[in-house]
Amino acid sequence: MGSTVDAAVNGVPTSSVLMAAAKHIGTKCRGENVAFLKCKKDDPNPEKCLDKGRQVTQCVLHLLKDLHQNCTKELDAYAGCMYYHTNEFDFCRKEQQEFEKACPL
Repeated sequence: MGSTVDAAVNGVPTSSVLMAAAKHIGTKCRGENVAFLKCKKDDPNPEKCLDKGRQVTQCVLHLLKDLHQNCTKELDAYAGCMYYHTNEFDFCRKEQQEFEKACPL
C-alpha cells in the first residue's frame, strides 16, 4: 500500500495531508495566497483570478513534493493520524511534533 503522502504527490492531496502541512503551506505559499485573495477581493469575476489560483495550487503541490522527499515517514505518520482522527489536531500532537522536528518551518 502506498503512503498517504504518495497520493498527495501523485494526485489530489487529501484533506488530512493538507491539514498536516497547513503550517508549511501558510508560511511557504503566503505570497501566492495573498495575491489570490487580493485578486478575488478586487474583481468579483472568478475568471480574472484563475492564474493566481493556479499559482497557489502549484506552490502547494511543489511544497508537498518537497516535504515528501525530505520527511516522508513523519509527514505520512502525521497525515495518517489526522485521517484516522478526522483531522482533529488534538489527537495527533505527537506526530505533529515529530513532523515539525523533521521538517521545520
